[in-house]
Amino acid sequence: MLTHRFWAGLFALVPILGIGLYVIAVLGVGSVGGFSFAGLWLPENANPYANAIDHLFDLVHIICGVVLGVTTSILAYVVWRYADHPGRQAEPALYITHHTLLEWIWTAIPAAILVFLGFYQLQVWADNKMNRPMVMVEGQERAVEPSALVVGKQFGWEVYYPGPDGVLGTLDDQRVENELTVPVGRPVVLRVEAKDVLHSFAIPGLRVKQDVVPGMTQLVWFQVDRPGTYEILCMELCGWGHYKMRARMKAVAEGLEAEVQE
Repeated sequence: MLTHRFWAGLFALVPILGIGLYVIAVLGVGSVGGFSFAGLWLPENANPYANAIDHLFDLVHIICGVVLGVTTSILAYVVWRYADHPGRQAEPALYITHHTLLEWIWTAIPAAILVFLGFYQLQVWADNKMNRPMVMVEGQERAVEPSALVVGKQFGWEVYYPGPDGVLGTLDDQRVENELTVPVGRPVVLRVEAKDVLHSFAIPGLRVKQDVVPGMTQLVWFQVDRPGTYEILCMELCGWGHYKMRARMKAVAEGLEAEVQE
């Protein structure tokens, strides 16, 4: 019986500790033994396009927290309530091998949640993956053209800017290693490619993440609200030197972009 009580208490602690650590990480408050919880969560978002992504992220965590709390609480109660009692016989009426209605319920609820999330995030997906930012050119609305090409390789990032001809992807492009410079306050579109294996271009501070497949060209876009330096990472295990695929992105005031590139 003591063993059952122990496991019941352990199951009850799982949602408490899990949800508690989530809240502490999000709020970034408190410390233990000199270790601060600040910084355990995502960096502050500087991309207005990604506000909806943060909202979805929080929503999914709340749903998972509710499911975790309900299921583990039921499990803890059952283990505690029906702990082994020597000499006690199970009541035939309580001995159940299956329950069709319950099986329908615990299948239908997750399905309904997934369908809801699928439809709920459609506009967010479209804004961040399909509907490229537009700009007015000579009185006509046109899609923003890529301002740089970022190529992932083992193990680093090559950044190419248009050369004197002003066209990206020609022989006079300017090449920089592991450093990207973008303007503040206006939409930025990048071409991203992979030279050798699968990589994943990510800027956590802007909630940007795009898998990059060799032989394919992808577009990513964002807008940086404030000047600063942001970390670029590869979020795909791409080989022994994956840990070295760190670069930086400088967001500078309009007019300083060309100066910084030079």
